[in-house]
Amino acid sequence: MYRFINFFKDNKGQVVICQKPNLPLIGWIIFTILKLIFSGYQPKLYYLFSLLSFGFIFTWAWLEITSGVNYFRRVLGLIVLIGAVFL
Repeated sequence: MYRFINFFKDNKGQVVICQKPNLPLIGWIIFTILKLIFSGYQPKLYYLFSLLSFGFIFTWAWLEITSGVNYFRRVLGLIVLIGAVFL
């Protein structure tokens, strides 16, 4: 049981599941909303916002994989990265 809890602990021993959003995650949210708004009207803007949205979520996932505070965050980054690339 304790090994499972260690999956969620950072180097200070605190359980970390979620954190406040950082810049790549905020950028992904903004450009995803803009992508949804312009999906039917402007195909060029939709394509631009789609690329920016992917770039921000890819960056967030990469940062989580390489420097996440615990193993849970690193696995979450890997899952999001696989989802972003293949979906």
